[in-house]
Formats: sequence, structure tokens, C-alpha cells
Amino acid sequence: MLQGDLLVNVLYVDLTRKTFSVKSRPELFAQYLGGAGVAAQLLAEECPPGTDPYDPQSPIILAVGPLTGLFPLASKTVAMFKSPHTGNLGESHAGGRSAVAIRMAGYGAIVIKGANEMPGYLAIHENQVHFRDARTLWGMSSSFTVGRVIRENETGPGLRTIMRIGIAGEKLVSYASVTTETYRHFGRLGLGAVMGSKKLKAIVVSGKRTLPVSNKRAYRELYDKINEAAVSSPVMKKYHDLGTPENVLPLNTIGGLPTRNLLAARLEGAEAISGEAFAEHHLGRRLACAHCPVGCIHIAALREPYEDESYFYKTTMIGYDYELIYALGSMLGISHPAGVLKLIDAVEKVSVDAMSAGVVLAWATEALARGLISEAETLDVALAWGNVQGYLRALRHLIAQPNDFYQALARGVDYASAIYGGQEFALAYGGNEMPGYHTGPGAHLGFLLGARHSHLDSAGYSIDQKVLPNKALSPQELVNELLREEEWRQILASLVICFFARGIYDMEIVRSALSIAGFDLSPDGINEIGAAILRQKHAFKMREGFSLADARLPQRIFETASPLGTLDEAYMREAIRYAQEVIEKP
Repeated sequence: MLQGDLLVNVLYVDLTRKTFSVKSRPELFAQYLGGAGVAAQLLAEECPPGTDPYDPQSPIILAVGPLTGLFPLASKTVAMFKSPHTGNLGESHAGGRSAVAIRMAGYGAIVIKGANEMPGYLAIHENQVHFRDARTLWGMSSSFTVGRVIRENETGPGLRTIMRIGIAGEKLVSYASVTTETYRHFGRLGLGAVMGSKKLKAIVVSGKRTLPVSNKRAYRELYDKINEAAVSSPVMKKYHDLGTPENVLPLNTIGGLPTRNLLAARLEGAEAISGEAFAEHHLGRRLACAHCPVGCIHIAALREPYEDESYFYKTTMIGYDYELIYALGSMLGISHPAGVLKLIDAVEKVSVDAMSAGVVLAWATEALARGLISEAETLDVALAWGNVQGYLRALRHLIAQPNDFYQALARGVDYASAIYGGQEFALAYGGNEMPGYHTGPGAHLGFLLGARHSHLDSAGYSIDQKVLPNKALSPQELVNELLREEEWRQILASLVICFFARGIYDMEIVRSALSIAGFDLSPDGINEIGAAILRQKHAFKMREGFSLADARLPQRIFETASPLGTLDEAYMREAIRYAQEVIEKP
């Protein structure tokens, strides 16, 4: 690492005592680079075995990487915590300005422990940490309003980020999210609930620093090379033009779009909620994360008339992407864009993970249709495919939790189905609700085997579409492919590179960028770091009770044909047995 690089500084904050300290941890960053690697190690250090996720001493870790602020697309912040949703590893990545702001404030990582007695928020302005009163913000109906109030009242040098929870976090919905810069999120696994348990409404970070580089000429040349690749790449152009919603029509065409709780894999009328349709009829603007030239964030303008008014309209700006369209569109049998946007807006205002919310509501809809629950449990909400108003009402109840049924929904589909039945169609992996890909065995094994049970852990859906149609893989070969990709993604996540740019940041570019940032690593050395980080994550999960021996595959995935045909359950079970030998070996 370069002399004087403040990346090695870790800020430790104690909310209970209202104290903070800074420790230089060069050995930590030398060994794990930053981001996911450093965060995983800090989580192991700061979270004793068996800690309740809502215990005041349960830590929140935020970490960035050595390329943040130096190179394009190194724009993610990694959050690591013990998940209240699954009971083990919690990891979520968010874009926006948070990563650059943390680096500019002079830190490579932030560790937050303790809890506020009364609602508060943290304001971190370079070497100053302020413990602010947030009682007037607690209970606000919209996280957007919280952000606006803080922006108007909190000053700080240079670049600033505001990470805040909504009502869902306050109510300890186990999959509550954290909103940053309005349209970016730490979405999965319940960071918002952990903040809510600490009565921590928001974290503000600002800073203005100059970052060192080892060779200014080489830096400028590599910067220009990466930037040019980002703006000229056909893949990155896709993300700019249509964004991830471009996936809707191709997945629907091949029969890989989960629909109505995966009772089907094609949605009638999917064209109306496709990326093309949203771009043509609803796109209001595009945004980009800090230090990103692509602009993949797509914002829709929803224009609605006011009640009892003529020619007066309300325009709401709503961010959308593929996972939101899947979870709050096809999964609920909704094929009209205004309905999807209204549900997205409702989810975003309360800051709850859209994928988990959509899958939970889809399970509840089928459970009602099968008679496992009645409208006495739903409080007379008619949950039915395509019923937007019913789902809006159910979302409000899910947050308010007025009865046992909605309290169960607020803890996820695994928990609710264990009480009310219907586990065979409860779509979750390791306790985390299913992402939007029913493409074949690679996708579903990727969801289950991935350290955070995310489609982004290993992109098994890509193997389904690009490899398996042309080459049969044994269960062992498929697992090895998934693990190899997940190990490499630990490097990208430790450098906090946006995964959309994984085609740009290959081994050669990564080595060159790290060299300029002060790291001299061989390809073998880099690969070993990725493998070590993944081992650390699995070790934490096993320490907290997770085992593939107890892992559940939803029966529904074997009933609805994928683009590769009906999944072979024996093949999947053999893959899991092999993965357990590899991942959980002593």
C-alpha cells in the first residue's frame, strides 16, 4: 500500500457510550484488499459466536476498497452484519455516493456497535463524528422525506452520502433495507432492521481528500483505458440504454421468468413491463453512481391525476430495474406498468427489500387460494394475482404487523410457511427469498450455495444460458464452476467493483489498477485472496449454525419446467452433497 494512504484507517463507533476511535489496520487491508474481504474479517472479529442480530453489540461493518475514488466503477460500499433474516452472514452492496464519501472522509472501513437509547443518527465528517438526535425523524412515513430533511440540515465537506432506514427498519421487518441517495439500497438480508434495533435512523458521511498514486502517468493511461471500455462496451451500453429491465423479454421468451409464485415461467403481456416499454413510455431520467460513466439507474415518471381534479396531475419519480419488475410484477401476476410502479414506490418509501416482499406476497396469495390461510388472517385483503390494490394494502399491514399472520410475513417466507404450511411453494434459499431467474440448475444451485444466497454470488443463470445448452456438466463440474466464479467475485467485491463491469475488470486490469494503488500481487496471489475471503464467509456461516446438510430446495422448482427442461432432483441433490464436502470440509 502507498505511504500515507488513509484506506487503512478503520473508524470504530460506539452508539451506547457515544464514543469513537480510529485504528490503523494496514495488515488487514494488505491481506484482504478492502470491501468484502476486510468486512468479513471485521465481522468475525467483532461479532462473537451466537450473537443475536438485534443485540446492541451486534456490529454493522461498512467497507470500501483501494480503487474507490481512483478508477471508474469502483463505486460500491459493502455492508456486513449478522442477518436477522437468516441468522447468519448478512452482506449487502450499495452504489450511489457512499463508497467515495467514506474514502474521502479518510476511512477504509467503519465499525458501528452499541445502540442509541433514543432515536439518533450518525454524522461522520472526516475526523469529526457527531451523534445527532433523530426523534423528529423516527416514524416518518417516507425514507425520501428523511433524506430531504437531513440534506437540508447537515453540512459537511466535499462529497456527502446519506444512508437511512424507513418504517420497515423501525418495525424490525427482518428484510428491511437501507436507502442511500434515494435510488440506491443495501437491499438484502435486513441491514435496515439491524439499524432499527440500534435506533440508528441514518448515517451521514462526508469528506474531501486527495488520494495518492504510485505513477501518475500510468494512472492516467489506465484510467482512460477503463473509462473508454466502460463507455464503448456493448454490454455497458445495454445497462445505459435499457438497464437490467432488458432481461424481461428474453427471460420470458425462453421460459425463465418466474411468474405467479413460479406456477409458470412466462407472463402473459410481459411486453408491457419490459425494459423497452418502460424506456419508451415512462423513462424520466437516468442517473449514475459516483465515479461511474455508465448511468444504469433508470427513473420512471408516473403521472397520475389528483382525485376530483381536472387537468391536475401528480408526477412521481420511481427507480426501476429487473429485480423489482420481477418481484412486484411477474411474481404477482401484474403486467401493467403503472401497477408495478405503484408497488415499487410503496416498497421504496418504507425501505423494505423488494425481492423478499414480492416473494412473500406471492406465497401468501397462493396460500390463500389453497385455503391454508383465510381472509381472517389477511384482514379481508383479497390477495389475488394482478390485484395491485390488494397488494398495496397487504404491504401496509406487513409493515404495521397488526396480527400474527402479518408478523409472520414480516419475518420472511421460510418463517411464515413453517407456521401456516405451504413450504413446498415457499421460494427461499438459506432463508433468503428467490431472485428472478428460473433458467436451470445453475441458477438454483447458485442461490443455495452462494455465501449470501444471491443471484450475484456466482451468476449461475449465466451458466444455464451460455454453457449448459452446449455442454453437459456433471453435478461436480457445475459446483466447481459456481465456486470458481464466486471466488473471483470476492476480489471484485473487495475492490468494490460494480459487477456490471466484471467484463472490464479482468485479471490484467485488476493487477494493473492494484499496482497503481500500491499492491504488488501475482495472479495466483490474487486468486488465493479470493478463495480465502470465501472460506472466511463460509466459516462464519457454519459457526452460526448454517449447514448445507439442512438446506432446503423448494419443491416448486422441480414442478415448473425451466428453459433446460424439468430440473432433475437427483442431480441437484448430488451437487449439494458434493458442495458440502468442498465448502464445509474441516
